[in-house]
Amino acid sequence: MIRQRALAIALVPAAVLGLAACSGGGGEFPSKRIDYILPFDPGGESDITARLQQQPLEEVLGESVSISYKPGAGGALGWSELTRSRPDGYTVMGCNIPHIILQPMLRDDAGYETKAIKPVYFFQSTPNALVVKADSEFETLEDFVAAAKEKPGGLSVGGSGDFSANHIGTLQFADAAGIEVSYTPFDGTGAAVPALLGGHVDALMTYTPQIDALGDQVRPLAIMAEEPMEGVDAPTFAEEGYDLADGAYRGVCVQEDTPQEIVDTLAESFAAVNEDPALVEDFKAQAFNLENYDPAQSLELIDARTQEYTALLDKLGMLG
Repeated sequence: MIRQRALAIALVPAAVLGLAACSGGGGEFPSKRIDYILPFDPGGESDITARLQQQPLEEVLGESVSISYKPGAGGALGWSELTRSRPDGYTVMGCNIPHIILQPMLRDDAGYETKAIKPVYFFQSTPNALVVKADSEFETLEDFVAAAKEKPGGLSVGGSGDFSANHIGTLQFADAAGIEVSYTPFDGTGAAVPALLGGHVDALMTYTPQIDALGDQVRPLAIMAEEPMEGVDAPTFAEEGYDLADGAYRGVCVQEDTPQEIVDTLAESFAAVNEDPALVEDFKAQAFNLENYDPAQSLELIDARTQEYTALLDKLGMLG
């Protein structure tokens, strides 16, 4: 549950509260409301994270933070619009890896290039998790694999977005297990979950927080974590014989021409919020992994993941 709490201002470096001068604006940044836009439907991990951050961000920045949504095309609609926004730092958008890598790589109509959006900070990650309905015939991961081998392409796996963490997680699983499945994308976790519960897909490649959130409505078959996760009652793919560990990294990004001093101010603010003890506990309760990638480290993360995904997609013959 999301609980109200005040951020300890002592945690915030004085340099953050000093705020950067706004390039060409003749004032300090920020001096008005920050619009924090999520390119997905409400109810998913990005939304939960932003709601946890909202109050402490307002404390750090000294301005209100408005959260809104711009869903469509698995996030691509929002990121495309971000590239046309004003580069003043007052519009920040939820930014997910691998989505921002895979969509421009694999879609002719993505509407943006990865380099056209500037990463500010990656603050959280969640491993993929393969889940089925609680009353599903599939009791274990091997049950699912066996059924998929009997009916190549006959089982459907839903997920959040096309060319997303859930999508490539499904591709990784199918490749490792030697099976064919049909992937069905939805505009965010909030839209994917009802499809599973309504029986429209056979399984869901989702994220670890959904295991607790959905409780006895679902049965987790395996999680793509490096190691077993505290509070998550599910085996890892590695424990089931598949060397797979991947998921989504979540952060915020801005338009590529945003002045670096503004980017740094925003990054320092999100870093300060990540030190809030209450937020740390909330992340743990939600099965979120806390991450701290500053702007330079975020670019390095994007480069490293790009190389890994390129190798897999080339192997699968999905690159032109």
